[in-house]
Amino acid sequence: MRFATRSLLLAAALLAAGQRSVAQEPQSVPGTFAENPIVYFVMTDRFVNGNPANDQSYGRQREASPKADVGTFHGGDLKGLTLKLKEGWFKALGVNALWITAPYEQIHGWVQGGQKEFKHYAYHGYYALDYTVLDKNMGTAEELRELVDTAHAQGIRILFDIVLNHPGYLDIQSAKDLKVEVLWADWEKDANLLRNYHNYIDYNSFKFGDWWGRPWVRAGLPGYIDGGRDDLSMQLAYLPDFRTESTEFVKLPKFLKEKADTRAVDLPNTTVRGYLVKWLTDWVREFGIDGFRADTVKHVEAEAWAQLKAEAAKALAEFKAKHPTRKVDDAPFWMVGEYWGVGPSKHKLTASGFDAMINFDFQQQEGGFAKPEKLFKSYAAAQVGKPVHMLNYISSHDTELFERERLVEGGTALLLAPGGVQIFYGDETARPLGISPRTDQQQATRSDMNWDKVDAKVLAHWRKLGTFRARHRALASGEHRQLGEAPYTFSRVDATSGDRVVVALDAKGQVSLPVAGVFEDGQTLRDAYTGHTAKVAGGKVALQAESVVLLERVQGEAR
Repeated sequence: MRFATRSLLLAAALLAAGQRSVAQEPQSVPGTFAENPIVYFVMTDRFVNGNPANDQSYGRQREASPKADVGTFHGGDLKGLTLKLKEGWFKALGVNALWITAPYEQIHGWVQGGQKEFKHYAYHGYYALDYTVLDKNMGTAEELRELVDTAHAQGIRILFDIVLNHPGYLDIQSAKDLKVEVLWADWEKDANLLRNYHNYIDYNSFKFGDWWGRPWVRAGLPGYIDGGRDDLSMQLAYLPDFRTESTEFVKLPKFLKEKADTRAVDLPNTTVRGYLVKWLTDWVREFGIDGFRADTVKHVEAEAWAQLKAEAAKALAEFKAKHPTRKVDDAPFWMVGEYWGVGPSKHKLTASGFDAMINFDFQQQEGGFAKPEKLFKSYAAAQVGKPVHMLNYISSHDTELFERERLVEGGTALLLAPGGVQIFYGDETARPLGISPRTDQQQATRSDMNWDKVDAKVLAHWRKLGTFRARHRALASGEHRQLGEAPYTFSRVDATSGDRVVVALDAKGQVSLPVAGVFEDGQTLRDAYTGHTAKVAGGKVALQAESVVLLERVQGEAR
């Protein structure tokens, strides 16, 4: 009886404060994708194994110990992504684009990882072999088409990670498969091949000309041009460097001409850049790929990026005209770049085709996430009233994972910050670090998705904030104003659409939040974090808070 009395008193107090628990649908002003991108970066191979039958394509093998297995293909594929789409995983996070690792064919075998620590396969998609066909570990053309169509039906775009700067190394297995005769005998019999790897490659052989060849790449091999010393001509990590700046017309490399399953053909009067642009945009034209995340942007001339964007835009328009029922909408092709070290300012390469750049600064600001006003204010000043030109992240495959114990705090900062959002797979589930080789610690950021140990508290938090953000373009580029200090309260208002929100952090228990100048007295607001509603009175909203308050208008309220 005592428990019932206390419950009745609490309910009465809430009602007196103007709060209601009756479910009311929120107003949604998401904006266009370019105005409010929420991109989920998934390392396909480490996510879901939808088709185990393709796991050992090209003779690829797993290793017995976790330490040795860190750089192998682990089984994730396109079908696995589709399964999670159908389950609603991404929609529940508010995601409107999937950035997937390059699915086209990679080098078949492995190279030395770190300093001879592990076998490093191209599971990440950065060691391309043939841009015209899918890697068999990723799946089939039918599975890619189903993935894209399933995503599009949910309003989710598909972005390919692409590399214009370099193909992959010539590994031993690919050299064997492609009949590039640069291998010494008996490599298959060496039990210490990981240590002795380079002893079996004849780096003095002019047979390397049967690989990409001098007209195509700088490689420092017999008959090839050496890599340069500037950003545009250097061999990044000793990878062969595409001669995208060359005006010479080229024919297909010998290995591609003789490769039975390639779709590559000789193109008349075409440069290296022209081939690469054609190969990459064919995926857009055939499957309706909505955008690219471009790798190593600083190492390719601006003209190449501009040409890629222009041709990709044409290709997507062609796809949409041909398949009007399979598109998300009529928005143009979208391209974001990885230009190492850039921050939140609009980058000069937006004039060469890029809509946005990955913002390396945001992760470095993690010390200010607990008190984010300074960060939010400065980012809003750079972004207010403009299409998003920065993509923020807290974890990355190229840097580090955000502290697993602080993912509620990190997710709050990321999902409420001005600009665009890049969610790294597993940040929403507290995916733990993987094995960390001493000489290549970034491998630890690419562990398998923790489906069997999802952190339910972190996931619930990220879903609430992600779906709230998806409804409100104001969070991305609205005018930011601090309304209160304790609890910290701010507003974002988009002048063009009228979209507006008020957010409070570290708000616990019964609180009264200032909303004057954003919402009018008598308006009914919904707290997206709890689902409760309350009316504005005296320029304030009183409600019971659960750490974060996300105030939005309900349907039927005037804008």
